[in-house]
Amino acid sequence: MSPADAKKGLGRGLSALLGTPTGATAAAASEGPRAARLIAVGKIRPGTFQPRRSFDADALAELTASVRTQGVLMPILVRRDPKDPTGYELIAGERRWRAAQAAQLHEIPAVVKDLGDREALEAALVENLQRADLNAIDEASGYRRLIDEMEFTQERVAQALGKSRPHVANTLRLLDLPPGAQKLVAEGKLTPAHARVALMAPDPGAFAELVARDGLTVREAEAQLKELADPRFAKKKLKQAPKGSARDADTRAIERRLTDALGLNVELKPRKNGAGELVLHYATLDQFDDLLARLEQDPKAPR
Repeated sequence: MSPADAKKGLGRGLSALLGTPTGATAAAASEGPRAARLIAVGKIRPGTFQPRRSFDADALAELTASVRTQGVLMPILVRRDPKDPTGYELIAGERRWRAAQAAQLHEIPAVVKDLGDREALEAALVENLQRADLNAIDEASGYRRLIDEMEFTQERVAQALGKSRPHVANTLRLLDLPPGAQKLVAEGKLTPAHARVALMAPDPGAFAELVARDGLTVREAEAQLKELADPRFAKKKLKQAPKGSARDADTRAIERRLTDALGLNVELKPRKNGAGELVLHYATLDQFDDLLARLEQDPKAPR
C-alpha cells in the first residue's frame, strides 16, 4: 500500500473497511463477495494490531447483555490467521467478540478480508481511533504507531483522522509521562489537561499522583506547579492541596459519570450556597457538534 493509499484509507469509517458500497441496501450488500459469514467464536484470536489496551468492565457487561438478547448486529472484521490457516485474526470489533464470548455464543457474524500486516494495522487503528470512548493513552499509542510503523507525520495523522494538528501533538505528549501517571490517565483518574500540567513538573509522576489524590482542578494544579517552581520552595516536597480546595469523593464520582456519559472532560465546581458551575472541556469542534446533537435529541433540552 502506497503512502497515498494509506492516507486515503484512513478516516473513511468502518463501513468503508467492510466494503459496503455507499447507498447499498442490506440485501445487495449481503450478496457480494465481502458479505458477512458466521464464524465460530473459538476460531478467532485477538488482533496483533489492536491499539486498545483497556476495556471498561461495566460497558462490556452492558454490551454482553445486549448481545445475549439481540445477538451481534454489526459484523466484526477478521483476516485469515497468518499463524494458523484454520483460524482467524481479529482486526476490528474486539468488544463485540468479547461480549459474544461472555454471552456464550458459538458463532459471530464476520467479514473476512485478505489484509497484509500494514493494512491490518491501518484498519485496526481506523476503527478504534474514531471511537469517542478510547482513552487518551490508547489514542496516543495509536497515533505513535501510525507515525512509527506507517511513517505518517503528525500533520498527516491529523488530516486522515479529522483531528487538529495541536490535538495530535498534545495527545502524543502524554506518552512522555511515567507509567504510573499514564495509568491514571487511562483509568480516567487524571484528565489529559491535568496530565499536560504534570509534564511541566520537576517530578511528573509524583505531581500526577498529587493531582489525582487531592482532586485538584486544572487551575489548582497550575497554581501548585507555580509554587513548586518558586526558588523559595525548591527543596519543599509536594504538599497537600490547601484546606477546602480538595473536593469530596461524591463530586469526583459525579464528574467521572458525566465524563463517561458525554465523552468530554467534565469539571464540577460546587459553591457553599448550593449553586455552582459545570464546565465541559472539548478538544475539537467535532466533539462540540456531537454534544449539541445530543442536546437537540433530548426532548427536555432547552430550545
